[in-house]
Amino acid sequence: MRAVICGGIGSGKSEVGRMLAGRGFEVLDADRIGHRLLAPGHPVAARTAKRWPEALVDGRIDRAILGRIVFGDPAQLAELEALTHPAIRRAIEEWSAEGGERPAAVEVSVLSVMTDLAGDGWTRVVVDASAETRRERLRRRGMTEADIEARMSVQPSRKEWLATADLVVDNNAGQESLTSEVGRLVGRLLT
Repeated sequence: MRAVICGGIGSGKSEVGRMLAGRGFEVLDADRIGHRLLAPGHPVAARTAKRWPEALVDGRIDRAILGRIVFGDPAQLAELEALTHPAIRRAIEEWSAEGGERPAAVEVSVLSVMTDLAGDGWTRVVVDASAETRRERLRRRGMTEADIEARMSVQPSRKEWLATADLVVDNNAGQESLTSEVGRLVGRLLT
């Protein structure tokens, strides 16, 4: 069983991932792969630093600076994704192949990565929450309104995420409701 857990920023993908891990799934956060790709010494980091030298601080790519640059410009975001997404996809495929028969889920925040995995035995699970619920969660994380708007404006709309889903987890009503939703999800995934 393979599931791709996706949805917009602040939807609750990571919480669903933690709950699945607590129910015996191996869970991989694709954002962590992205962080490793931007670490010093990685070829993707070198290409990224060459393209955006203004994001380098003390020989390392400052992800906050890079984020402010690319999330404010769709063309630059597309350039960064062209550098990182193929390597992220390869890492997910390798991780999945190493896992054998165990149930597994990967959290992704990018629609193209999710759709690339679809059709290869992966079930697409969209974690859904209203825009205002997501904004409130992001404010609690300490994000500014400008950062929230920049991130949300370049992501697919709620409607676009839902259109890609095989299954949907509603995450609008709090922890108890989400626990029930994840229970139903596991039942559907494992049958």
